[in-house]
Amino acid sequence: MDTMWILIADQSRARFFAIDGESRRPREIEDRVNPEGRAHERDLVTDGPGRYFGKGERDHAHTSAPRVLPTEHEADRFTKALADHLDKARAQNHYTALQIVAPPKFLGRLRHFMSDEVTKRIVAEIDKDVSWYEPRALEEFLQEHAKRPGLTPKSRAR
Repeated sequence: MDTMWILIADQSRARFFAIDGESRRPREIEDRVNPEGRAHERDLVTDGPGRYFGKGERDHAHTSAPRVLPTEHEADRFTKALADHLDKARAQNHYTALQIVAPPKFLGRLRHFMSDEVTKRIVAEIDKDVSWYEPRALEEFLQEHAKRPGLTPKSRAR
């Protein structure tokens, strides 16, 4: 039986839905929350910036800005965990097709971490931020926009 998963995500929440070939109605199977995804940078950093001394300087220390912002690091950590989860589920044949609904920036970040095998199963990508929708509004959105199992060509919707 063909099962399609729909991932609706942003940097602070990921919701997984499944549509079986028979039911044609999406049902939520998992909800992952990443509270750090909405945190401010000052809440993620508990220490001051690093300090260093230049060559020959002993009295005057300089501060060093981080190469990666803490908010970006947290978003990458969450995105990588989602990509790993999708890959494990693919390997266990939990889904045959995948549709992703996410804001454009997060969608790009997710593409970066996804394996080639998961990417091959993507049938549609919708670049919208709907992870915060209430269940009823989300169900209406999925009824209107979700592709049905059995589709193979990759398409993009807006």
